[in-house]
Amino acid sequence: MTGLRAAGGSPVREGRRGVLLTLVRPVARTVPWRALVAGGALGLLAAAVPRLSGGEVTPWAGVNALRAAALCCALGVAFLLDDPARQTTAAVPVRRVLRHALRCALVLPPAAAWWTAAVLLVPEEARPPAGDVTVEAATALALALAGAAFAVRRRGADRPGQGVAAFLLVTGVLAPLLSPADWALFAVPGDPRWADAHGHWTLLLCATLLAAAACCAEPVRRRTLRTLRSPSGTSGPSHG
Repeated sequence: MTGLRAAGGSPVREGRRGVLLTLVRPVARTVPWRALVAGGALGLLAAAVPRLSGGEVTPWAGVNALRAAALCCALGVAFLLDDPARQTTAAVPVRRVLRHALRCALVLPPAAAWWTAAVLLVPEEARPPAGDVTVEAATALALALAGAAFAVRRRGADRPGQGVAAFLLVTGVLAPLLSPADWALFAVPGDPRWADAHGHWTLLLCATLLAAAACCAEPVRRRTLRTLRSPSGTSGPSHG
């Protein structure tokens, strides 16, 4: 029985893998590269401000330049799930979480290269610990993705990016003013609270990633309807 089950399941897995591979090119064409490039370009400009300003660069200027760069990149990532053809791709026999993961996989390598360049643009004497500031940037990007995924799941939005970007911009401006003082999320390198602050950033990152993963899953009702459909695309025998 085990051998038969394995033999029967293998073609199904191979078929899904084949469908996923065939989606790479069309998904890559629908990724909003212009928004991502625009956010990345603004981010690099923000990261370069301390170096271009001349004179002595303080750790405060260095870390805030990278925080501004991360926010600019997150504004671009807010558009990552924009897909005018969403209603068409919804009929593809690949779960939404895999389609979203494919978009993220296409963007992740250039995003990692971009962040490395942004960190290196900050003068070494003012550069914050790379690992800690990367956690902050990853949290901002995860928040953008979670917001877009929530809009897609909740409202079926084809273009959630604009609203999510506006939310992120307001959050980025208000967060330093409204965040709990005990958390010291926006501490400066050298502050005794720096290590504790990034423990809190790590918690926020984990929570945001869990929220994004939950929002990327299809609603139970839609997933059940898809399961009940026959391979020919019909929904079952008619009782009329």
